[in-house]
Amino acid sequence: MKTVEQLGIAAKKAAAVLASASSEQKNKLLLLAADMLIENEAELIAENEKDIQAGKAAGLTKSLIDRLRLTNGRIADMAKGLKEIAAETDPVGEIVEGITRPNGIRISKIRVPLGVVGIIYEARPNVTADAFGICIKAGNAVILRGGKEAIFSNLAIMKVLKSAVEAVGLPEGTVDLVEDTSRSSATELMKLKYLDLLIPRGGASLIRATVENATVPVIETGVGNCHAFVDETADLNMAVNIVENAKCQRPSVCNALETLLVHKNIAQKVLPLINEALLRHNTEVRGCERTCAILKNAVPVTDDDYATEFLDYVLAVRVVDSLDDAMEHIRKYSTGHSECIITESYKNAEIFVNGLDAAALYVNASTRFTDGGQFGMGAEIGISTGKLHARGPMGIKDLTTVKFVIRGDGQTRGV
Repeated sequence: MKTVEQLGIAAKKAAAVLASASSEQKNKLLLLAADMLIENEAELIAENEKDIQAGKAAGLTKSLIDRLRLTNGRIADMAKGLKEIAAETDPVGEIVEGITRPNGIRISKIRVPLGVVGIIYEARPNVTADAFGICIKAGNAVILRGGKEAIFSNLAIMKVLKSAVEAVGLPEGTVDLVEDTSRSSATELMKLKYLDLLIPRGGASLIRATVENATVPVIETGVGNCHAFVDETADLNMAVNIVENAKCQRPSVCNALETLLVHKNIAQKVLPLINEALLRHNTEVRGCERTCAILKNAVPVTDDDYATEFLDYVLAVRVVDSLDDAMEHIRKYSTGHSECIITESYKNAEIFVNGLDAAALYVNASTRFTDGGQFGMGAEIGISTGKLHARGPMGIKDLTTVKFVIRGDGQTRGV
């Protein structure tokens, strides 16, 4: 088992080669890896089952088991994702802008790879393939460090990816996995001098630990305490459908709904309808006093609940007096990920989207759309909730930077 330091040295060497790799070579790797995932799906599922059984024995929640599980369909989606990445335009070498100065010097700003990207993530083995694909397309070497819950799955996927790398003749350090899943290995990766960027993907504790401990550049991603506000003008059926989808379609992901805010003038009508939809998914409602008075199955909510990313079939609910109250609540508890208003009022919609600060603001649509593929960007590496370098779904271009190339014919500076 290689040390984190050894992985960093190998990745840095590989990054120098990948920076000048052709689009054809990178695409060949991605397509081959996609085919090999399908060819090895039986082994991948068998190894994943070891993680599933260990997770059940450890008491992982139903939603975490769902995040962990690999199926034929999910492996097919992983392969499809790599093929879609291969079909994307290669950003490396793009001339972002160029000028010719009065002295004849020609200046070009050119898109180039970041170099070595590290990714720390939890119990989602599909991230192993997804992150590999996006980093490779952008010309970066990548070091992956998954959670202990998915170690057998990640090792099996990595075996496939490394075989594909070898088959196309790219360096060994192009992609690798930190096999040590102890906390010390995560800390070591956070301080690895060979990394040009570190991206944490997971729950609040992982992201907070990475931001606080890393000595390399970090992009904060993922924590999604997402809200939906049902305005007094909202269409009832639309409100029910959006809330049910945002909460229950896949509650274990960062763009799932965690808190529902409802205007007092519509609460008596819409809350029972929403509750009926939620009960079909065995979703627990934790509500304020006014919510509990309307919904007898609701349990009292706490301030901690309003600040929690449940990632489960649990929804915090509050009845508010006005749009301003809803926005004040969101400002207090939002993680800057995705916020939604359901309304028939253009004025209220504009107040909402202009008055709140988040990576994605929705009017009459589910927060589940915050995703690179759904935004037409292709694959994504994560959802950035920060404001520097990238914000929202991070696609292939977001894993590049720029350099200036200056061409002259003997010019010198006089002053």
